[in-house]
Amino acid sequence: MIYELALAQDAEDEIQAVYRWITRRAPLDAERWQERLLKAIGSLDLNPQRCPLAPESDVVGFEVRQLLFGKRSGTYRILFSIEPDHVLIRHVVLASRPRLRPPDF
Repeated sequence: MIYELALAQDAEDEIQAVYRWITRRAPLDAERWQERLLKAIGSLDLNPQRCPLAPESDVVGFEVRQLLFGKRSGTYRILFSIEPDHVLIRHVVLASRPRLRPPDF
């Protein structure tokens, strides 16, 4: 099955915030970062079940999976849920950030 992909507003806002942050420091890197991130997100259309459950799954009341993107201190967690007909990207956050809580979802 090929899933449609959808970005929640929170995820869009988080991606744009990181993009702006990178742009201020290294403008040429910002475009590359965003392209690679969107490619990683795009890979979820075929087999999103390949990604492990995120720790947040234990506390939010539904299944949340994560795809790690990036390296070292620049690793991001792409948090998503698999809905009946689409994959919903809920958040894109630094892996070093504290785990999200139910109100964040």
